[in-house]
Formats: sequence, structure tokens, C-alpha cells
Amino acid sequence: TGVFQFMAKSERQFINGTERVRYVQRFIYNREQYMHFDSDVGKYVGDTPFGEIQARYWNRDPHELEHRRARVNTFCRKNYEVFTPFSMESRDELPPSVSISLVPSSSHPGPGRPLCSVMDFYPKEV
Repeated sequence: TGVFQFMAKSERQFINGTERVRYVQRFIYNREQYMHFDSDVGKYVGDTPFGEIQARYWNRDPHELEHRRARVNTFCRKNYEVFTPFSMESRDELPPSVSISLVPSSSHPGPGRPLCSVMDFYPKEV
């Protein structure tokens, strides 16, 4: 009667164009990341006890590791030229969207703590 959700999310991180590329694939079950592959590490890493078992299993397969490591070139660098014009267009300099709010505290009486959120800006550095 329960709802179970499995999700795999991939991210590509580009530093200075394609000079340095990092590929991370995250494996999530019921909103908990249990394992991930990180191209900087070169293997699967368990984030939970179950994920450690899964990572050991997948790290034993040399063909799987070779395929996953190659994703930096076959998936990330190859698609950089395709997606960059769309993802970077009209994003030369965007001002940040800033909001300040009070977050109630369950442990301290009073108005709460200030929370400052900065979103929707480019480049990343504020």
C-alpha cells in the first residue's frame, strides 16, 4: 500500500569550459540518496549502509566502471557544445533575487531567526 520512488539524477559540472569536467550520478530511494558515482573519485560511493553494499557490487564490474568513467567525454563534453548556447543565452549578468524572512525557533521564545535567501543570479559568485 506504500508508494516507493526510485530516482537517478545526473549532473555535469564544467569549470572553464570543458577544461575540467565532473560527472556525478546520484541514486535516490524514497528521497534518500543511498549511492552516487563521482567521476573525480572514479567509482561508486555508498551514502547509506544499503548504498555501500550496492557500491561494492557495481565497483566489481570493470565494464560498468569503464562505461561510467567514460561519461565525462561521451556525455558531458560531447553535449557541452549542444547545450551551452541555450543554457547561457541572455545570462551575462543577472542580479540576485534576495528575500529576508524570520524563521520561528522551537527552542527560543521571540520572533525567530533571520533567514536570507539569494536566488536566480549568474555568475555564481555574489
